[in-house]
Amino acid sequence: MVVFKKPEALADVPLHYCPGCTHGIVHRLVAEVIDELGIEGKTIGVAPVGCSVMAYNYFNCDMVEASHGRAPAVATGLKRANPEGHVVFTYQGDGDLASIGMAETVHSAARNENITIIFINNAIYGMTGGQMAPTSLPGQVTQTSPYGRDVKACGYPVKICEMLSELEGPEYLERVAVNNVANVRKAKKAIKKAFENQLNNKGFSLVEVISTCPTNWGMTPQKALEWVDEKMIPYYPLGVYKDRSAESEEK
Repeated sequence: MVVFKKPEALADVPLHYCPGCTHGIVHRLVAEVIDELGIEGKTIGVAPVGCSVMAYNYFNCDMVEASHGRAPAVATGLKRANPEGHVVFTYQGDGDLASIGMAETVHSAARNENITIIFINNAIYGMTGGQMAPTSLPGQVTQTSPYGRDVKACGYPVKICEMLSELEGPEYLERVAVNNVANVRKAKKAIKKAFENQLNNKGFSLVEVISTCPTNWGMTPQKALEWVDEKMIPYYPLGVYKDRSAESEEK
């Protein structure tokens, strides 16, 4: 009989996230994958600056806190120091990864570092009060774009998977969402593949997760899930953007 319970790799403590925030779902998926692969004792997570700054309280594996945007660089050092048998993952938001940490992201991907990045894209700076992020949609209202993001003044959103897919280095890039049951299942499959890639020494894997931020979007949790379907996914299409192993098998 299958019993639904908290994963062993997820600490039995209350999460600090706002009601309706999907960080909790992604945390559970990461923890479930760690359990299923039996790697809790050899997993190292890197917490960033952002809403998940206290992720070290939630995962029952070794955790390291990184300076703002520097998680891929820290993960690179950790992995190179522990190249065999350890899984090193970062858990980063769009402000952390796609703004101040863009260089670390791009160059770790270009070098095909054997690390895993879990990238949370909720189109806004969550922790600091709802400012416009690199991923905020055109016309999106935020604290720093009260009339909507003006692409003439602020440019267009950064599409991380599309951008990194142009590099030769990355092993695996996929964009998923967690706004319904079917998408949650696909997200877990992608996260597991990213971890398995690392265990098999295939190199850099990034899973981008389209997520919600009801508080800073000014929506109810239910409306935020609908907004993901109506606005975010059309702009950030889900799917695999690069999978070198699959490409090699096809050839």
